Amino acid sequence: MRLLICLLVLISTSLYGQTSKTYTLRTIAFYNVENLFDTENDSLTFDDDRTPEGSYHWTQERYLQKIDHISKVLSKIGEDTSKTSPDVIGLCEVENRKVVEDLIIHPNLRDKDYGIVHFDSPDARGIDVALLFKKSSYLPTSFKSHRLLLFDDLGERVYTRDQLVVGGLMDDEDFYFVVNHWPSRRGGAAKSNPKRVRAALLNKRIIDSIQNLNWKAKIICMGDLNDDPRDDSLKSILKTKGKTKQLDSLSLFNPMEQLYKKGIGSLAYRDKWNLFDQFFMTSNVVNDEKETLSYWKAGIFSPSFIRTTEGKYKGYPLRTYAGGSYTAGYSDHFPAYLFLVKEVE
Repeated sequence: MRLLICLLVLISTSLYGQTSKTYTLRTIAFYNVENLFDTENDSLTFDDDRTPEGSYHWTQERYLQKIDHISKVLSKIGEDTSKTSPDVIGLCEVENRKVVEDLIIHPNLRDKDYGIVHFDSPDARGIDVALLFKKSSYLPTSFKSHRLLLFDDLGERVYTRDQLVVGGLMDDEDFYFVVNHWPSRRGGAAKSNPKRVRAALLNKRIIDSIQNLNWKAKIICMGDLNDDPRDDSLKSILKTKGKTKQLDSLSLFNPMEQLYKKGIGSLAYRDKWNLFDQFFMTSNVVNDEKETLSYWKAGIFSPSFIRTTEGKYKGYPLRTYAGGSYTAGYSDHFPAYLFLVKEVE
């Protein structure tokens, strides 16, 4: 039966002689916003390049244009289906709370009434993760920033992003969101792989601890994982499954795996597409009956206005900088999204 997806609209219609079902819809999104820095020099981090005097000549004009661009993208994710912006949004590569505040007060988002959960991470460049939530859709009741401890070959601390955990109520159900930005592939994928394995292990401990406290809680992890859905961190450590029929009560479902098999990516490098921007979730989010908020489908948001339109990188994400030159774009990643639906009686 074809699904009729309505946003808080309680209407039943007839399709092909059968009564269709009516659903409430929630949209969850994640976006790596590519170095959303303000223009001020923070003496405690390596943000000097992202200042007016720095190598990127990061001026107030460019900053405001970036805020305009990112807020526009956020306002459009899932809009064709939901007719509004996402209910919950995970962000990475934001410098501080101020830039997130500037996003949600921009005219593109101001009337959506978003709240913010953000903590400063110890990342050397000063970039953090954050969570936005519509106050009408989600009520946070707990939040914590979990530190990822990494060390180099000499035993020196490697400072990276924390993993943000937010618990709360969505449509009277316990939902937890974990926002990630795992260590990059700098130095090569194989050499840097142990760092992402450590990040996956931390994610697993977080999930286990939540479930020990509340086995009914629904948990959705999201982020730029700097790994693809079939890499060790996901398949060997978190043991994610790409098909719902493979799930049991202890499984984690990764809807991005099937997208990756179809060649869909969220960023491109040297003519190769990667799907680093992902969601994975506890199996109780997947429920064919849709009697509670349940996974419906996931995708990558890549409309033409955030794509490069010509040249060697045609079709790639339209970046803010390319090759050190200002291109006035959006981000080097496309956002990811998923829909949750619940049948309305």
